[in-house]
Amino acid sequence: MTESWRAASKAVPRVPRMAILVFFVAHWSASIFFQTFFLHRYASHKQITMSKGWERCFHLLTYLAQGSSFLSVRGYAILHRMHHAFSDTPKDPHSPLNHANVLTMMWSTKQRYDAFAYRREQPEPRFEQGVPDWPALDRVSQAWPARIVWLAAYTGFYAVFAHGWLWLLLPTHFIMGPIHGAIVNWCGHRYGYRNFDSEDVSRNTLVFDFLTWGELFQNNHHKYPMRPNFGVRWFEIDPTYQIMRVMAWARVIDMKPLRALSAAEQRDDVRAAA
Repeated sequence: MTESWRAASKAVPRVPRMAILVFFVAHWSASIFFQTFFLHRYASHKQITMSKGWERCFHLLTYLAQGSSFLSVRGYAILHRMHHAFSDTPKDPHSPLNHANVLTMMWSTKQRYDAFAYRREQPEPRFEQGVPDWPALDRVSQAWPARIVWLAAYTGFYAVFAHGWLWLLLPTHFIMGPIHGAIVNWCGHRYGYRNFDSEDVSRNTLVFDFLTWGELFQNNHHKYPMRPNFGVRWFEIDPTYQIMRVMAWARVIDMKPLRALSAAEQRDDVRAAA
């Protein structure tokens, strides 16, 4: 059986196999970048400012990047603000402390997300203040016909290029946004190290977060939720922040209002890194 598996693997043409792997990495990277940059750092925390035109542009790009698993900006931001307000308490909408496993956490998170994304429940005013809202895009993106088109597009690409075990990657494209959220919320509050003591159990899972583009510096982020750079120590590299620096230089976004805050935080950062 082992020999037949090796033979089948060698039989997979190199170019089609690379096409699938490149597509998977590209979709993963684009989806998590816009999730952390637009949904998290901008919509939820307002760590940066941008014009209305750029806001609509990034809103649309987030939808195109996430596709069938696009997360409503309103639903995501409200849920995330609640997460910070009630971190790792019974009121936290997605704390691993409240669930036996990651699957039950994902299901519970989906129910709370749906309540706000589809406006079935009204949150406290503080949790929806200033959240970017584009009802027309939400209606299209959250409708099943649009989701089916995305599913068909992913499947069509795999039908052309995928062989054998590569098909196992296909379902990830369907629910990539929720998968990213589950990785961050579960691992970022269970595994890793802590730079700061806090009332929650947030942790930094990776020293170089290549997997979720900075999201797994959860302990740093919970200490300084308004800080656009999730890395604190010299070796903690936040890829999204590096891109944001270029965007700020190009005047696409503005981080100037946050400079004073970052400077004030620097004293604590130095002590933490000592």
